[in-house]
Amino acid sequence: MASSDHETDATAAPPEGPPLRPGASGRAKTVEEIRDVYADQIDMLARTDRLNRLFTGRYRRRAFARATGRVLDVACGMATNARYVPPSAEYVGIDVSPDMLREARAELDRIGRDGEVREMDAQDLDFPDDGFDAVISSLSTCTFPDPVAALNEMGRVCDPDGHVLLLEHGRSDVDLVARFQDWRADAHFEKHACRWNQEPIAVVAESDLQVERAWSAALGIITGIEARPG
Repeated sequence: MASSDHETDATAAPPEGPPLRPGASGRAKTVEEIRDVYADQIDMLARTDRLNRLFTGRYRRRAFARATGRVLDVACGMATNARYVPPSAEYVGIDVSPDMLREARAELDRIGRDGEVREMDAQDLDFPDDGFDAVISSLSTCTFPDPVAALNEMGRVCDPDGHVLLLEHGRSDVDLVARFQDWRADAHFEKHACRWNQEPIAVVAESDLQVERAWSAALGIITGIEARPG
């Protein structure tokens, strides 16, 4: 896929369209249903993790290179982001899926990185306020039952002087690709619990987080966001 890459004015109004468009974020699966989705797909996800890193690695590195100190990876999945967080950082990952966390522990061992992973709901983090220097999350707001609640929790547990760093995917800024995403949105959500035609900046704008900078790539499908706790 060809890649475009540009900065977005963080003070501009969020784009029109999703998440208000039916088929975008106007639906949600329960936490239990999301666990079931990943239980069904974990073998495939583990087999394709190398391909995932091949495509998204440079974007993860760009998004998370500033994550220093004590770092919380929300919806860490198979701990794919651990490769792209600076080695000096203290890595903590949480996810609702025990199957994902099993793979995450194996990944940390594989890359020789100290870290902790815990089963936890992103919408109700069992951490005190201001406990992390940075909070990161990748390709996750599309799946959370209540993405705004999860984003507000990320802000709550992040130090006021820290950053919430997000790497998201959403509706392309290329019309033909976007229309295909809209057409397949319902089927994609039912299979993967993923609202793949969301507008990530618009979702974050509904939360208490204050967007400082954003960039996009891969025909506008990939969005990186740097935000401060509200």
